[in-house]
Formats: sequence, structure tokens, C-alpha cells
Amino acid sequence: MAELTFEQAVAELEKITTALESGKLGLEDSLKYYEKGTKLADFCGKKLKEAELKISQLNEVEEE
Repeated sequence: MAELTFEQAVAELEKITTALESGKLGLEDSLKYYEKGTKLADFCGKKLKEAELKISQLNEVEEE
């Protein structure tokens, strides 16, 4: 998953959400999609936190 960009991960997560909400998946596929979706959500959360940290660090440097 490290090779994904944030934008690619969000797009994939949106596809998974749509598929899960459709109600057309069987139990096994739903579980697989859900598992992949939680991993993508964690990945996106990590990327957002990294970006927030970098922005905070840049703001601190500018204030000095």
C-alpha cells in the first residue's frame, strides 16, 4: 500500500464504500472489501497526520 498516493487511496476507498453500500456483495466479498477499506482508511489517516505535522513544523520555522 506504500506505493499508493493519498489521492489514489481515497479513490479506492470511495469505490469500496460504494460497493459495500450497494448491498450486492456476498458476505465473503463484503468482509474482504471491509478489511481493505479499513487498511486504506488507516493509510489515509497516517498520511493526513504526516501532512499536518509537516505544516506545523513549517509554520514554526516561519514564526522564528
